[in-house]
Amino acid sequence: MSSKAARSVARLAAVQALYQMEVSSAGVEAVIREFSEHRFDRAVEGDGEGETLAQADEGFFAELVRGVVAHQREVDEAVVKRLATGWRLERLDATVRAILRAGAFELEHRPDVPTEVVINEYVELAKSFFEGPEPGFVNGALDGVAQDVRA
Repeated sequence: MSSKAARSVARLAAVQALYQMEVSSAGVEAVIREFSEHRFDRAVEGDGEGETLAQADEGFFAELVRGVVAHQREVDEAVVKRLATGWRLERLDATVRAILRAGAFELEHRPDVPTEVVINEYVELAKSFFEGPEPGFVNGALDGVAQDVRA
């Protein structure tokens, strides 16, 4: 598996971990440990190609999850700035929130990853979870964050 594909799987796992942390109030290290010990050896649901979370770039996964948590206020502010006037982050679906937080963190703190790659990866993740307007929403929000933090 290519390092690009391993990073894509790591992003999926990071979104799942952030979602899990939000809905269960689990701590960051506990969730990272759970993924390392129990999740990175299972097939990714709905993936016809048979990729497994075992093929994730685990270091990149842990960096994303820890980074979002460590910089959550700054990440959330970057996202909220790009929401419609009067919208609060809490109004968004928890999965969309996790996708936007991971994408915004990567845009702010991983300048080595091209903007187009970050946006495309998280839009594709949104497409894997949603069939409605959410992928377009994620695209617009992350494009706006990118203009703010990478200009």
